[in-house]
Amino acid sequence: MSGDILFLAHRTPYPPDRGDKIRSWNVLKALAKLAPVHVAALCTDPDEQRYAETLRQVSASVTLVPHQGRKLAAMASALVSGGSASVSACASPALAAHVEAMMASGRIGAIYAFSGQMAQYVPTVRSNTRFLMDFVDMDSAKFAAWGEGRGLGALANRFEARRLFAHERTVANRADLSLFVSDAEAALFRQATGLGADRVCALENGIDLERFDPGHDAPALDGQGPHIVFTGQMDYAPNVEAAIHYARNVLPRVRAVLGDARFWIVGRSPVASVFELGALPGVIVTGTVPDPRDHIAGADLIVAPLLLARGIQNKVLEAMAMGKPVLASPAAAEGIDAVADRDFVLADGAEAQAAATLALLADPARRTALGQAARFRMEARYGWDATLAPLGEMLAAGNMQRAAA
Repeated sequence: MSGDILFLAHRTPYPPDRGDKIRSWNVLKALAKLAPVHVAALCTDPDEQRYAETLRQVSASVTLVPHQGRKLAAMASALVSGGSASVSACASPALAAHVEAMMASGRIGAIYAFSGQMAQYVPTVRSNTRFLMDFVDMDSAKFAAWGEGRGLGALANRFEARRLFAHERTVANRADLSLFVSDAEAALFRQATGLGADRVCALENGIDLERFDPGHDAPALDGQGPHIVFTGQMDYAPNVEAAIHYARNVLPRVRAVLGDARFWIVGRSPVASVFELGALPGVIVTGTVPDPRDHIAGADLIVAPLLLARGIQNKVLEAMAMGKPVLASPAAAEGIDAVADRDFVLADGAEAQAAATLALLADPARRTALGQAARFRMEARYGWDATLAPLGEMLAAGNMQRAAA
């Protein structure tokens, strides 16, 4: 590859305080070590304009385009066009004009599009410009899962799943390489599209091993314990579903044996159904906290009881890196290269999760051993430098097959 890199993102790639931004920020830093990078991103929160200066410290230029994705308008547009509402929600004439100007400058040798919605800005004719499409997850499969069942919501999700998959397939056929966060996601996409490993492969998430360290000093959590902690963006549907499931179906079984057990739901922007959980015995909904690591460090047990999950869950990597015992559902653990019962514990369903919670809380030595093994696995496998090392070859012309192998 020769020339600069144009980095397109559907959200401001900073601060790294949620799953997609953790990945986009670390990928951006890795790309900046390879060539000058020009950031062009949608800015859905006006306050995020203040992060442009931080982004300029690693980028040749930064353009954050104000954008308010209106869900109803996007759905209406998709119905008329026959396209995907997710893609329509990220349509911005201002960003399209900026990308066109960047491409006309002749400086861009590669385009890295972060999330499938951003492919709409990649020119169909690119001459010698490389195009890496970072889908992260197979989002159409997520909508398909939400579409199982009855009702208008399920019907809308089934429509979106079909239309979004058509978009994903078209984009993947245009891209030089399509990337996913795990081997499992990449394999699922290859199976659905018929594309080979030379066109679709994994670029895994990593973890900041210095920031998420077992030695993090934090005050003890308030009140009696034991303390069970769940972290995440609490307006994100899979996190909402998981929090409600554990609070209503698992915690009562746990408190029937351990009456002082407390379930902490830690994360910003909790929706009304999550706030309501705070009225249940033993449930604490924190909302935004200064540093989620304080709650992870103070936990006796971290739980990730997701019913629906795609790719690699950062919340699980973070807890494991901090040496905490993790109880995860199979969906939350999928894609993480670690060993069940050595590095974390798996349990599916309310009864099994309650039994596993009680067994772990009753065995401090077991929790310590799990935490130590988890940290060791993160050090051996998931540092960002290691997981993003393939980027250089992925960007280099002529090395596609070797990079994807």
